[in-house]
Amino acid sequence: MTAEQTVHPSSSDIDEAQPGIFSRQHAAATLTFATVMFLTGFAALAVVPTLPTAAEDLDGVALFPLVAGCFVAASLLGGVLGGHWADRSGARRPLALGMILSVVTLLVSASSLSVWQLVVGRFVDGLAAGMVAVSVTTAIGQSYPEYLRPRMLAMMSASWIIPSLVGPPIAGVVAAAWSWRVVFYGLAALTALPALALVAVLRRAPAEDGARADGLPSAEERASRPPLLVAAMLSLGAALGQYGVSGWDVRHLLFVAAGVALLVVFAPRLLPAGTWRSARGLPTAVLLRGLTSGTYFTVEALVPLMLITERRVAAVTVGVAFTASAVLWAGASWVQGKLLQDVARHRLVTAGALIMAVSVAFAVAGSFSGVSPLLAMAAMPLAAIGMGMLDPCVTVLSLSHSSPDRLGHTTGAMQTNMNLGQVVVLAFATAVLNAGLAAGASRLGGYAIAFSLLLVPTLLVAVLAVRARKD
Repeated sequence: MTAEQTVHPSSSDIDEAQPGIFSRQHAAATLTFATVMFLTGFAALAVVPTLPTAAEDLDGVALFPLVAGCFVAASLLGGVLGGHWADRSGARRPLALGMILSVVTLLVSASSLSVWQLVVGRFVDGLAAGMVAVSVTTAIGQSYPEYLRPRMLAMMSASWIIPSLVGPPIAGVVAAAWSWRVVFYGLAALTALPALALVAVLRRAPAEDGARADGLPSAEERASRPPLLVAAMLSLGAALGQYGVSGWDVRHLLFVAAGVALLVVFAPRLLPAGTWRSARGLPTAVLLRGLTSGTYFTVEALVPLMLITERRVAAVTVGVAFTASAVLWAGASWVQGKLLQDVARHRLVTAGALIMAVSVAFAVAGSFSGVSPLLAMAAMPLAAIGMGMLDPCVTVLSLSHSSPDRLGHTTGAMQTNMNLGQVVVLAFATAVLNAGLAAGASRLGGYAIAFSLLLVPTLLVAVLAVRARKD
């Protein structure tokens, strides 16, 4: 049997001859990972709607951009730490620490006496989220054979469906009936539950080829110490940039300039060589993760803002689009992992990117006053379909270019560029929107210009996907 046949077996062969994700061999790990993603997803989706209320209660509305942005900035550092740690000693320890930090940060935020304490809580939460995301992906790479990874990644996406349906409404009811602090305290109790089971399952994870009997790489194969200073500077640059785009006076522009300088200097040191010039293989896969993630989350941030503030669409109606997006993302992820198992991964990335380009076009069209705002609202679930199809494929391509002893490094690089994409694309779109308004454009016109620019990264992904394929 050739290597290509081994990597890409048919779906029927997998189902009949090889164990699945719920087989006796993998069931414990599958259920534990799904539980972790369910509870962390519930916490993430429930917290976000309560943040504006918390900032207002703490007299910190002016610093809300920092409250929201420091989470992504800290995720950069958390992803690097978690990835390198997982390479040196396996995914169990960084994943367990990430879960513990998730509980601690919820307690810190719940007890906030000032908006700056809330900022600290959100920063630590981002650090924990980065470690958990990278460690889970690394653990999947270490615990499952390659043919099961697309299905397992689809399971991770599916674990967010129920949290997306019930998390925000429950948080809203609790905050209205009691306090936003009760939301944080309750989530802390829920998040603590799966940690012990997760550690036990990872301790029993089977060894990969080329690894020691305990599943860890040998001492001489372990990755070097994480570049802590580089990761910290990159995280600081992202935070400065997020804070800087909240205003347009000289002080804010200086923060933006400092943030951009730090990103330009330090980001290449945490990414595979050739990432920004789309070198074949892993560098292109990591680049695709940043472009797609940045585009999707910019659509998710700016489309609701436009619909509510400019097109006067009811917040409840916009909330339906959020729920539909989560369900359709999970559905598209399941389709690529189950029904499209035999299709080359890079082709699915191209298809998903083209779907996202169509969604961006919908957002542009919905920015005009003579067009129904529902067209812009449809951009969110349509973009989710594209992401659900391509995002697991990008992860599988990235892991396929990595040796067993470098899985943590690879997932750390993906996490880093994902967060960079969110920071840079959203900041750039916001800057273009504000620049258009400063030049005299209407508010809807400014949104149309900002959305139009998002066609560039989506079309780049469609063209460059072939460079990420495994030959």
